[in-house]
Amino acid sequence: MKKMVTLICAVLILSGMSQAQDIGSPDMKNIKGLYPGETYSPYAKRNFPSNVYWGETHLHTSVSLDAGLFGNILGHEDAYRLVRGEEITSSTGLPVKLGRPLDWVVITDHSDLMGLAVGIQKGSPNVLAEPLGKKWHEAFEKGGEHAGKAAFELIQNFAQGTLPESMLNDYSPGSKVYNNLWQDIINTADKYNEPGKFTALIGYEWTSVPKGFNLHRNVILRDDKTRAGQVVPMVTLPPLGSTDPLELYKWLEMYEEKTGGQALALAHNGNLSNGWIFPVDKTYAGGVVDKNYVEQRAKWEPLYEVTQIKGDGETHPYLSPDDEFADYETWDVGNLDISELKKPEMLSGEYAREALKNGLMLETKFGTNPYKFGMVGATDSHTSLSTAEEDNFFGKSVSVEPSKHRVEHPFVKSELGEISGDMIAASGYQGVWAAENTREAIFDAMERKETYATTGPRIPVRFFGGWEFTDDDLRSRAPAFVGYEKGVPMGGDLRKSSGVKAPNFMVYALRDPVGANLDRIQIIKGWEDDNGKLHERIYDVAVSGDRKIDKKGRCHTPVGNTVDLESASWKNTIGSSELMAVWTDPDFDANEKAFYYARVIEIPTPRWLVYDKVRLGAHLPEGVELIGQERAYTSPIWYNPPK
Repeated sequence: MKKMVTLICAVLILSGMSQAQDIGSPDMKNIKGLYPGETYSPYAKRNFPSNVYWGETHLHTSVSLDAGLFGNILGHEDAYRLVRGEEITSSTGLPVKLGRPLDWVVITDHSDLMGLAVGIQKGSPNVLAEPLGKKWHEAFEKGGEHAGKAAFELIQNFAQGTLPESMLNDYSPGSKVYNNLWQDIINTADKYNEPGKFTALIGYEWTSVPKGFNLHRNVILRDDKTRAGQVVPMVTLPPLGSTDPLELYKWLEMYEEKTGGQALALAHNGNLSNGWIFPVDKTYAGGVVDKNYVEQRAKWEPLYEVTQIKGDGETHPYLSPDDEFADYETWDVGNLDISELKKPEMLSGEYAREALKNGLMLETKFGTNPYKFGMVGATDSHTSLSTAEEDNFFGKSVSVEPSKHRVEHPFVKSELGEISGDMIAASGYQGVWAAENTREAIFDAMERKETYATTGPRIPVRFFGGWEFTDDDLRSRAPAFVGYEKGVPMGGDLRKSSGVKAPNFMVYALRDPVGANLDRIQIIKGWEDDNGKLHERIYDVAVSGDRKIDKKGRCHTPVGNTVDLESASWKNTIGSSELMAVWTDPDFDANEKAFYYARVIEIPTPRWLVYDKVRLGAHLPEGVELIGQERAYTSPIWYNPPK
């Protein structure tokens, strides 16, 4: 009972699910400037974000071509109802409900041929007027193997540019069908958007995939249908579109100039790009990384999707051999369709940590850091179901919704290789520190990068950087006040030092109230030395139990393992419900550019495969990963030497 009381108190202190986020009696000298008039009430007159709001920026419905072709029959209304907490029925007839509602969401259907799959499913008159369209509709009506063959044939026609011209015309921007569908999408978003209660941001996915290299970007608008309705999405198909991100940046510029609104883009996780998502020299199409490229990317892409269903994108064991937690939900077989296998030299252009380091190098070269991004987690679910819980995971697509045999269904298979079904990750979600749950506040928090990613658990995390933090700042039980007063939050640049030799960082985290205890908090540092060489180092700054951190800043003693594979459960008898630290960089050099971010790691828990075995009797192939340590990644804080 005592342990439960302690946890409840901790949740009240930090958790964004509680309005009582900061409890205690902060020293008034530390809140000067934060409180106009320095009121007694710690909840009055605040001017900093006090709640974390949970959501995701990457969800597909039946409107997306690939989602609809593979059986998704759920639209935007269904997706909104689920994330808001309602129980709905999945495309395969299964009842589904989230363990806890989300606070916000961005539905990002693919902009190319948006709505064509729905037209084929329903047998729209314009589709039936085409012999191929009629053939595909009849195949979908029969279902099963017939529908699968039709989907494959349609995708082949799309890839080879042999779709009937009328279909291309009807489902491209400017057509009546396409424009009306976009109006329906933005109208539905406005319908479900309730300021202060639930936020429905308008967006779409620009689906650049030249030669199978996954270069997708998700576009997010700050605005309502009044502004969003003045445009239609950017596509990749010629003659209206392009697969070059520089052209997408022009669309974003056009949107803001034409509507007076605001927009941003974020890159899809890059582990299927075969090195092209984070170029440092040449771009995929023979272009170059030059001053214009780095400036445009820095302006329009403040965020990066570091984790999702298609694997984790923080780092790779090849890139970070000294990181014992690097090999987590790793996808390194090839590009999106495995038409090209992965080579080790490609990995440096695919992972967040390496990109953050390369960004320092490019800043030295061009004066702008194109990879100065905040961290985002999302599902990329194509089922209309935003499920990132291991025990409530409905998979990537309708074909792998819960069933006894879904683990046997590969994500993709070619003559060169295979990404097997067991590799799918139940990930992820995004926490945003914002003043309120509105479109404006959520979008603004993303732009300033006060946001972080988790692989699914709702772990509340705060991360501040400064020069004068002390252990007393944590003891106050109200560290957010002093965090903003003395330093900057995640996503920011360290303020100039007033003579202190090294920066320090204040980080604290609580376990998900219904999740697993915490193993440790780490701070990851990357820097560029005087010779232009890039480095990284990991520091354990807080660990659970009586384990020790050595003089090199590492704890090599594992937390342990309480997972019971027979019952798909674990015990919180190891780990901690709360971890915190004030840490000073022991290796700081004031002349070297650097970044720092926090990684919070849970104790081991079962992966979704174990729940399939226990609940459905699924037969699991030998050697599959059954246990993982879920985690959170904060946005970095950057240090820039004085000029």
